[in-house]
Amino acid sequence: MAEIAAGAARGKQIEIWFEDEARIGQKNKITRRWAKRGTRPSAPHDQRTRSAYIFGAICPKLGKAAALVMPWCDTYAMTQHLAEIARHVADDAHAILIMDQAGWHMSNNLVVPENITILPLPPKSPELNPVDNLWLFMRENWLSNRVFKSYDDIVNHCCDAWRKLESQPWRIMSIGRREWANAF
Repeated sequence: MAEIAAGAARGKQIEIWFEDEARIGQKNKITRRWAKRGTRPSAPHDQRTRSAYIFGAICPKLGKAAALVMPWCDTYAMTQHLAEIARHVADDAHAILIMDQAGWHMSNNLVVPENITILPLPPKSPELNPVDNLWLFMRENWLSNRVFKSYDDIVNHCCDAWRKLESQPWRIMSIGRREWANAF
């Protein structure tokens, strides 16, 4: 992988991106909420099982983000997401995309754009991927304690939450910053 990056990135700026997926659905998490002392706030909980996947990527140094909301999580969906990330990489730059080693990330059928080089994280190390922290933030603030009416409602809420995140580049920079990734 390093040789591929060296050749493809020669003479270009390097953008460090992180990628991950999250399942959002009708079996939603209940999170903590403020309430008046002595009361117990109610939170809706759905028993239906429809869900969607947010494929999200961030460049913390520049506060950039790219995402797709998809009905499935496979190599085809990942290929579409890579194409979306590639559109967000500056023309004079090359992206190093850091992500876990899920099967659809490492598939031989994955189509990787020329301006992206994939760098896999070591197995069982989600703490190295700041996108996991973004999912936690988004769930706690924009996607929890609700009942989704339909699959389209799930997709709409996921898209709205991601747009809110994109409109706050300082939040992407703050949550996504990793000292070890800033050496580049």
